[in-house]
Amino acid sequence: MIKNFVEELTWRGMIHTVMPGAEEHLMEGMKSAYIGFDPTADSLHIGNLVPIMILAHYQRCGHKPVALVGGATGMIGDPSGKSNERNLLDETTLRHNQEAIKEQLAHFLDFESDANNAAVLVNNYDWMKDFSFLEFIRDVGKHITVNYMMAKDSVKNRISSDSSEGMSFTEFTYQLVQGYDFLHLYKSNSCTLQMGGSDQWGNITTGTELIRRISGGKGFAITCPLITKSDGSKFGKSEGGNVWLDPKRTSPYKFYQYWLNSSDEDAEKYIKIFTFLDETEINTLIKEHNQAPHLRVLQKRLAEEITKMVHSEADLENAIKASNILFGNSTGDDLKQLDEQTFLDVFDGVPQTEIEASDIEEGLDIIGALAEKGGFLKSNGEARRALKENSISVNKEKVKEGYSITSKDLINNTFVLLQRGKKNYFLLRMV
Repeated sequence: MIKNFVEELTWRGMIHTVMPGAEEHLMEGMKSAYIGFDPTADSLHIGNLVPIMILAHYQRCGHKPVALVGGATGMIGDPSGKSNERNLLDETTLRHNQEAIKEQLAHFLDFESDANNAAVLVNNYDWMKDFSFLEFIRDVGKHITVNYMMAKDSVKNRISSDSSEGMSFTEFTYQLVQGYDFLHLYKSNSCTLQMGGSDQWGNITTGTELIRRISGGKGFAITCPLITKSDGSKFGKSEGGNVWLDPKRTSPYKFYQYWLNSSDEDAEKYIKIFTFLDETEINTLIKEHNQAPHLRVLQKRLAEEITKMVHSEADLENAIKASNILFGNSTGDDLKQLDEQTFLDVFDGVPQTEIEASDIEEGLDIIGALAEKGGFLKSNGEARRALKENSISVNKEKVKEGYSITSKDLINNTFVLLQRGKKNYFLLRMV
């Protein structure tokens, strides 16, 4: 059963340009389409989630998605707005990155089933590595004029008088290499559609031109808008850089927090793009959110859906628990259930000091921990007053004067969390 893919993407705000005839072509029956991914790291980041979701919707609409890992093109660099060329990857690194990326894509795409529209992963390095330069300029280059290549925005912007970097020949040929990928997949995988960001339009149409000129066939193109944040800052970046899909690079807690901290305007846009919720449910959530924005209904649902998809249900539950630690009524047991990375992420920026292991082993008096040894409070007198006011907690549990911190208080065998009142935190780290 083929569903209308263009219609599905249109209401979600995921369509920028559709080549004439593409929608009708897709309604004729199952078609293969591809999107390229850069394999220069062994993890994708949330900037890649838009093309991933597009391929996932494509498969759900009854079509066959092809994920292309750009092993060859990743070595060159894409001229679309980037100023620096990329480093050459050796083949071992490339294959490792390819497998890691496939594993992440498998959270969204069905590669394993015997369905006709099971997803396929290909790497353009496999068909480009034995293609000699002379063969390439003879068999591919002669079909596209320099005038045609120069007319592309991605080239014009880089060689304009405003651009200080200029453009190397390597990058100039990028659109030919990407165009050849489309031609190759058209011949080998019956691939009739290439999709990508709106900045890829020029490269994609070079592919449709090669298909027309060399094979006498018809290729189609669909692009999606480039995602921006309402405040003008770059989507997909946090203070620490990229937000990765790999939990070792970005913990599920930080990943969850990224979406939870979306503005109302962005959350309304993102929930359509980054979840599989249908239009009725999304409209209901938007209405509910607008009636009580302070409850952040949209942000919570968005963060839940996407954390579950990229990571797992268990990771989502841990991220929610970790989020409640700063703002909810959590206990010392909740703290001790956090792995070290999540614990550090939750208390990122909280002041800390180092304590000798021997101090903890002998039992560290709470007043010393707060003042002289720890430095959380200015003096022993202030520590005593705070204890009398019942405002001091160790690992979320209230303590009184006379309390002694021992190894049983250690979280991950390393940390003790001190707290004064509701919002003042301090960490002791045993060394």
